[in-house]
Amino acid sequence: MPRVDRSFFLSDAVTVAQLLPGMNIVTSSGETTGRFMITETEAYLGDRDKACHASRGRTTRTEPMFLEGGHLYLYFVYGMHWMMNVVTGPADFPQAVLIRGVDQYSGPGRVTRRLSLDGSYNREDLAKSSRIWIEDQGLRPELEAGPRVGINYAGEPWVSKPWRFMIKDKLKVKK
Repeated sequence: MPRVDRSFFLSDAVTVAQLLPGMNIVTSSGETTGRFMITETEAYLGDRDKACHASRGRTTRTEPMFLEGGHLYLYFVYGMHWMMNVVTGPADFPQAVLIRGVDQYSGPGRVTRRLSLDGSYNREDLAKSSRIWIEDQGLRPELEAGPRVGINYAGEPWVSKPWRFMIKDKLKVKK
């Protein structure tokens, strides 16, 4: 299957979040390769989006979000979970897509645990990496859109933005 190239990631986060479900995240540890179909995403659209980490400014933590689209932004929450985000758009316009679900794993902490990801993947370049990338298998499943999860602190209108995308009927999606 074709690896997604840099140009795909240069679109805005909402667009990329709608296109990622049905694609595969591929991990390779040398001898073992795993393919995991993306089933759920959430978009965070730049420093004006009060739910986006970059809305608080450029920091050591958020620096990966300011890279060119196609890099990973991983951060640690609650002292126990890594969260994986795909950076989108041009450099210096911080936006990203949180991967919330793959195959039979729902929840961003479960996703990174299933893929065996940790902080060493922060800033990884999906366009060049030999250990993680995204492949387009040509599936364009029907999606449901809804509000993002766990962002009440952002207030309106950010809480109600329908920027969470889930495959509507996962049973109908064939690999």
